[in-house]
Amino acid sequence: MTRIYAFLITLLVSTSGLAQLATPNEDGITFGHVHFNVSNIEEHTRIWEDHFGGTVVQRGSLTAVTLPNMVALFSEREPTMGSRDTVMDHFGFKVRDMDAFLEKWQADGLEVGRVFTGAEGQTNAYIMMPDGVYVEMQEDQGLHEEVTGYHVHYYTQEHEALLDWYTTVFNLETRPRGRITTTTNIPGMNLSFAGTDAARAPTQGSAVDHIGFEVDDLEAFCTRLAAQGIEFDVPYREIPAIGLAIAFITDPAGVRIEFTEGLDDY
Repeated sequence: MTRIYAFLITLLVSTSGLAQLATPNEDGITFGHVHFNVSNIEEHTRIWEDHFGGTVVQRGSLTAVTLPNMVALFSEREPTMGSRDTVMDHFGFKVRDMDAFLEKWQADGLEVGRVFTGAEGQTNAYIMMPDGVYVEMQEDQGLHEEVTGYHVHYYTQEHEALLDWYTTVFNLETRPRGRITTTTNIPGMNLSFAGTDAARAPTQGSAVDHIGFEVDDLEAFCTRLAAQGIEFDVPYREIPAIGLAIAFITDPAGVRIEFTEGLDDY
């Protein structure tokens, strides 16, 4: 019996740090991560631990925080601009208890913006992280977790064309999210697209540098994209020091996208 307990404890310890990514779809794709450029990694990881319940993981030189439905990755460099100046305006979470979350957030000296009824009829709030990282929270009292990743929100002058690009390239379907009709879902994350009159900057170098999708058999996936005419900024490569295979592209609006294989072992 003692050996059984010891085995269970070992199993718990060995798996508790694994990323809680959603189950991939039939094409082997799930949402993977958001990668930030930040002026102080320690301050950001503290916020992700204290307020979002994340777990810090270090793989070689790469600092990560694992959360339900996504991983946050960090590079310590001064961002060129905040997320609201780019196509990737903000990303969002669901939270079980909005009042408790916002009270703790403000008590930590962090900024709370507008509190409002969102597109799905729930209480929503905007919050600001250091370095101009803009975040939307949505209350969902039925959550099993306290906080879980929920959506990323693009703002661009050609938002319908950008939605079409994502649904075509990733074999997705347009699915409304409440009153927002121009959205689609990839396992673990909703991708929402909004129109704007003002031109927005590409994401590379900004506070939200890029987003990422985790892909089974990434090398074969990259071969398929190349056959569709997709150009790669960084072609498929393996990086043993951080336990990942990666590749990069940029979408038509300037949002940088990283594909990974191995992030779900974080």
